[in-house]
Amino acid sequence: MKNLISTYSAKKKSLLASGSTLALAALVSLASCTKDHGNVNPGNNIQPTGPKPAWGPNIKPQMQAIIEEMARLDSTPLYTLTPQQARTKPTVKDAVNSLLSRNNISAPNLGVEVTQRNIPGANGASIRAVMYKPQNTSGNLPVIVYYHGGGWVIASPEVYEASAMALAHNVGAIVVSIEYRKAPENKFPTAHMDTYAAYKWVRQNATSFSGDTSKVAVAGESAGGNMAINVSMMARDEKFPMPIHQLVVYPVANNDLTTASYQQYANAKPLSKPLIEWFVDKYFNTMADGDNKYISLVDVADLRSLPPVTIIAAQIDPLLTEGEQLSAKLKQAGVSTEYRMYEGVTHEFFGTYAIEPSAKDAQDYAASRLKSAFGK
Repeated sequence: MKNLISTYSAKKKSLLASGSTLALAALVSLASCTKDHGNVNPGNNIQPTGPKPAWGPNIKPQMQAIIEEMARLDSTPLYTLTPQQARTKPTVKDAVNSLLSRNNISAPNLGVEVTQRNIPGANGASIRAVMYKPQNTSGNLPVIVYYHGGGWVIASPEVYEASAMALAHNVGAIVVSIEYRKAPENKFPTAHMDTYAAYKWVRQNATSFSGDTSKVAVAGESAGGNMAINVSMMARDEKFPMPIHQLVVYPVANNDLTTASYQQYANAKPLSKPLIEWFVDKYFNTMADGDNKYISLVDVADLRSLPPVTIIAAQIDPLLTEGEQLSAKLKQAGVSTEYRMYEGVTHEFFGTYAIEPSAKDAQDYAASRLKSAFGK
């Protein structure tokens, strides 16, 4: 029983002991998630204070306000820091919470229970899984295995919990968010192997947390989107049951840093070309890793016979082009694929639905695709 469900009190102790800048925000979210649902987009009238940035002349007002708030909290470029320092810096989640607080707006409460347990990672490692389950549900629910972003170097399930909570609430599913091991402490392909090990564990043990083993999907953002596709590839190659659906949000899908979107949005925020180069330097053993099929999904990977895919992209994002390329490659391989790009928003917009209306639209779209896959 030692590795089973933790309580809110245990999470509170862990967060306060961590000293993380995210601790208070995560604690507030955990404490409030058991209340009534309320308005999921309460901050949609928040406005920016400055001019539109040169790298995003058509950025939407609420998205711009979030980016401005990140800079107000701390404008230090992450790529000038050590990974350990970067992990303590404010995130998009912190910016959203700060804006809501400064405007006296309550964060949305989605009626989701949060628990956690340790599960097996790759090569005998123990990794953390945070589980988000809709309240007042009965029977075995569909499961979404979710992989957060952060370039394989930074972030955690808590940083991306807004996305996980919304998926759990909107789909009526249990979301299992995986804290895979990070670089540079754990180089390529450790994170990829951890995410596949976690998927296999969920498929084999879902009934232990009221999940339906026959209805398991994968989802991920950015680096996590890359790994969601990889999980399906690995399962296919091992003849292990594949996910029923793949939701990938602005995924890493190529090793080409000269694409049109890399050139147009090289200086975008919160994800820029220099930051991606920093991530790559920390995760790859050598630059040759970028040509591995696990990284270069567009140029190297065999994508045939994969489950249906939903790709969500942000316009103001260096990764925009490779998301388009991945969609085309999947369709060419005969994979049922839907692609939707949201204009005027940046990388990391998916979890900003408390303020950015496009994020709510994207969450609703993702939920409709997953519910259809689950037969709901």
